[in-house]
This record gives sequence, C-alpha cells and structure tokens, in this order.
Amino acid sequence: MSKPTMPRPQGTVTIDAAALLTELRGMIHSARHRVATVANAEQTLLYWRLGRRILTENLTEGRAEYGKRILATLSQELVAEFGEGFSYSSLTRMVRFAELFADEEIVVSLLQHLGWTHFLALLPIKDHLAREFYAEMCRVERWPVRTLRQKISGVLYERTALSKNTEAVIKAELENLRDGQMTPDMVFRDPYLLDFLGLQGAFSEKDLENAILREMERFLLELGSGFSFVARQKRMSVGKDDFYLDLLFYHRFLRRLVAIELKLESFQPSHIGQMEFYLRWLDKHERAAGEESPIGLILCACADVEQVELLQLDGKSIRVAEYLTELPPVELLRSRLHLAIGLAREQAARRDGDGE
Repeated sequence: MSKPTMPRPQGTVTIDAAALLTELRGMIHSARHRVATVANAEQTLLYWRLGRRILTENLTEGRAEYGKRILATLSQELVAEFGEGFSYSSLTRMVRFAELFADEEIVVSLLQHLGWTHFLALLPIKDHLAREFYAEMCRVERWPVRTLRQKISGVLYERTALSKNTEAVIKAELENLRDGQMTPDMVFRDPYLLDFLGLQGAFSEKDLENAILREMERFLLELGSGFSFVARQKRMSVGKDDFYLDLLFYHRFLRRLVAIELKLESFQPSHIGQMEFYLRWLDKHERAAGEESPIGLILCACADVEQVELLQLDGKSIRVAEYLTELPPVELLRSRLHLAIGLAREQAARRDGDGE
C-alpha cells in the first residue's frame, strides 16, 4: 500500500504525511488507554462498593446459610440483568475484597495502577501485612498481574528484611511507602533466588560473578526494581595497593550506591571489615552530591542468624543475605522463612522491650 500523500499548495512547506499519521495514531491509542484505565478503575471501585454494601447486611456473619441464600438470589437477579460478572462466586469475591481492603481511600490510591485481576491475585494471601506489602509494591513498581503472581509465588514478602520486623514497624514502613519513601528494608532480600544462573556442583566466585553478568537482566529482576548496574571488579586504589569490589550497583529510589560482595563460603564476621573498607572508599571517592551514603550487601552461601544479629549491621549500612543456586520446594522455603521471621520478630520485640 502506498503512503498517503496530501496536496501541497504552491509556496508552502512540504508536510510529512507518514509522520503526521504516526503522531495521530499515537494520540488515539494514548487516549483510548486513558479511557480504558479510568473505566477499569471505576469498575473495580464499583465491585468494592457492592461488596461493602453486602457486608453492611452481615450476610456472612452469624447466619451463613441464610446469607448464602440471599446472595444466590441477588446474583440470579443481577446476572439476568447485567451478565455473568455478577455471579454468586463473583459477589463473594467482591465481599472478600471489601473485607480485606476496608479503607476506601487506600483502595482509590491503589486503583491508579491495580486492576480487578490484581486484587483477585491478592485476595488469597492470608497475612494482612504481606497483602498490603504486595499491593503497595505493585502500585510503586507498576507490576502487571503476571509479575505480581510471580512475586507472590516467589515468597517475595517473606524474603524482605521488612517481614522480619514487628507489626508496628512493618505498618510504619508501609505508610512510608504510601508517602513515596522507600527504605532498605523494602529493597533487600534474604535469600536471593539465583537458580536461573544454572550453576551446579563446585564453582568459584569468578564463575558466580560471570554467571550473574551473563544473566544480568534476570539478576536485576531478582534484586528488585530500581537497581542499575555500575561496575564489575570496581578498582579502589588506597596507598600502594589496589582492591577490587565484585559488583557495584546504584538504586534510584534509595539514591545510593550498592556494593555487592560474593562469598562462596559461609558468612564470617571478618567479611564486615572488608565491606566497611569498600563503603568508606566509595563514600569518599564515588558518592555524588545529593546521594545517601553507600550501602553494602554481602551475598554468601549461608549465614548464621545469631552471628549476623550480634553484629548489629543496620547501623553500619551493611546487609548479609544467602543466595540459593538451586531452588528448594516452595513449601520448604516458605516454612524455613516463616521460622526465620518468627525468630527475628521475637528478637525485635525484645529489643523494643529493653528500650522502654
């Protein structure tokens, strides 16, 4: 098909009809996308309000059988008039939606980036703090539904430092996230799932580093949104000696450099001194105006929780995390993480008690 042309009056500038057509198409697609976004948000808010209205009748509390009959009758009438989107199972999901997300103001803020299918993925999560975490991270990082499901199945919440705090601290951090503030507890994971690197049997730190660089895109996805790769084997000259940091990243939400050291062995307290040295050098020579001080992540084969706790690393801007090159069964990983979270929360509660 030939490109469209426009008649050109004498003495006028030539018009690029193809470029103009492309621009007009872009304007139409953009407008349609905005209309669809608004329509989806309104539809989801309608579902929330329907669920909220049904909740006010207490159809699901204290009179289960009666409530089920009423809901069944309502759904039959609504389906006949408005279609299958208001079936019995759909109405029960709307009720659950309004029950779990009780604050309309928060729902409205989430609707800027979350659709009904996002909320359907969130409803089965039993832990209310985990549910809030996924909802807020989904809003901030604008995950599509597929990514949200992957993050949930990859037990992302349980692997964040945030999940190991007391409930009061977690709620405060979620409020910070709603206000646009992201903290290291939101960013760093433990363990990191590096099964995609394909490392098996015996391998060296060099092999691990090369595999990460080869699979940088997937490694960045595992690190989380906001990370940008800066350097490999970052050279640091101090006096007559040169030192080399394995990997250097920058996190745009934290506005700080992130130094990563890879360790094949178990975590050793001596690793902290090395990382502190690197962070001081980066702070002096690489930190740009307006940035926060650098933060370090020591990725090791395994780490003793009591040793890490004793070192009180939060004040040193250093994190320690394990990496898994072979992914265990999800249930085994989940149970192990819940055990670690329980221990960490007990220790946090004791520290809070001692501080009173």
